[in-house]
Amino acid sequence: MTRPSECPVPIRPSAFERNNVLQLLAIALGEGRLDIEEFEQRTAAVYAARSDADLGRLLLDLPAPGSPA
Repeated sequence: MTRPSECPVPIRPSAFERNNVLQLLAIALGEGRLDIEEFEQRTAAVYAARSDADLGRLLLDLPAPGSPA
């Protein structure tokens, strides 16, 4: 049996965290890394996200803003 501390618990994202992801997606759109259709899909997914991991998956293939890529 595993102890509760060994089981990662998904954390519900806050409005602040959702807004941060939306801003990063908007930057990616402006840089041409996302087309409008994918931006809209990911934006919808931000609002549907039930955990912090769900939000993180939306940014996995995008570089951090300002990083050379």
